[in-house]
Amino acid sequence: MRPRSAKLVTLLLATVTTGLIAGVFGDWAVTIMPGLHATDDRTFVAAFQALDHAIYNAPFMLAFTGALAFTGVAAVLHGRGGSRSPLPWVAVAFGLYVVAFVITVVVNVPLNDGLVAAGLPDRIADLAAVRAAFDESRWITWHAVRTIATVAAFACLVWALVLHGRATAGREAPSPAGAAHR
Repeated sequence: MRPRSAKLVTLLLATVTTGLIAGVFGDWAVTIMPGLHATDDRTFVAAFQALDHAIYNAPFMLAFTGALAFTGVAAVLHGRGGSRSPLPWVAVAFGLYVVAFVITVVVNVPLNDGLVAAGLPDRIADLAAVRAAFDESRWITWHAVRTIATVAAFACLVWALVLHGRATAGREAPSPAGAAHR
């Protein structure tokens, strides 16, 4: 694969996977958590446990880890030779996604794991205590930060694609049809 093609492919993959995660996080922020917040303790615990279990699937994990890997590779490739105009935007996107990734691993996943470790709702004596120990407001606050970081990373990658296109447009060989119109 030519270096220009590798730059474009990794940048596209970074943009798509980051966009997918921004969408998932956005959905949780504006629909799932507000909906769960309005439920009773049993429904909250049962539904959150089911959602947490369901999110561990290959497509989600590929997008979640792929966004980090593809953005990192895109940053490295754009730092090598040729036009580097997309590089600052890709680098910022990578930094923002690292923030979201770390928040997920350090804050949200441990809170999720604590709720799951409490056991099945039918076997929990004090569902209110389990929900309180989950610390819903902490989860929501840090989720908002990771959502904003991921959406901003996606926006940076979209702009990097625009800059990549501008930088490479002048270097493309004219098509035979385009040459005839000159």
